[in-house]
Amino acid sequence: MNSASRLALFASLMAALVLTPATAVVSAGLATPDSFAGIGDAAARSAALFTEAGKVLTSPRCVNCHPAGDRPLQGDAGRLHQPPVERGLDGFGAVAMRCATCHQGANFDPAGVPGHPHWHLAPREMAWQDKTVGEICAQIKDPARNGGRSLEQILTHLASDTLVGWAWAPGFGREPAPGTQRELGALIEAWLNTGAVCPR
Repeated sequence: MNSASRLALFASLMAALVLTPATAVVSAGLATPDSFAGIGDAAARSAALFTEAGKVLTSPRCVNCHPAGDRPLQGDAGRLHQPPVERGLDGFGAVAMRCATCHQGANFDPAGVPGHPHWHLAPREMAWQDKTVGEICAQIKDPARNGGRSLEQILTHLASDTLVGWAWAPGFGREPAPGTQRELGALIEAWLNTGAVCPR
């Protein structure tokens, strides 16, 4: 095979990679707060709003960093992180293998490594893995299990924290969290305004 043929083959392969569906992964939208207006009972409406927000909170983009154990999860299937890293004392990894060793300030798509300047695991008390939406809701409302935050601070965290926002720009081949961060923020704000009732 001459160099021109090799170049043409390489160009074809690169074009195929660029057109692979994994590069164009999009997420489903979230219902708007207005779409719950038909629920007359405020408590039932509040619980329904959080249930909709729960589509984000139970997605792999969130659960992978809110694991039940001391190892992060990865991928859409939530498999144990490889290489086998540990939480460490501060959630930023063990001394010899800090999160920032591999996870830099932004996604590095050529290697498939996600990134953010503050990449780390959520505290143990904020584990969401294997929990129902109702259990996550109760946890979010409990300052002893939500990092000492008020509900207003939870809203700010979910609606505008850029680490949370990474869930909608997770890099090559990962499915984004449902909807958008703005849609999540609107649902959480409406949930708070209707009494912050948790689904059962």
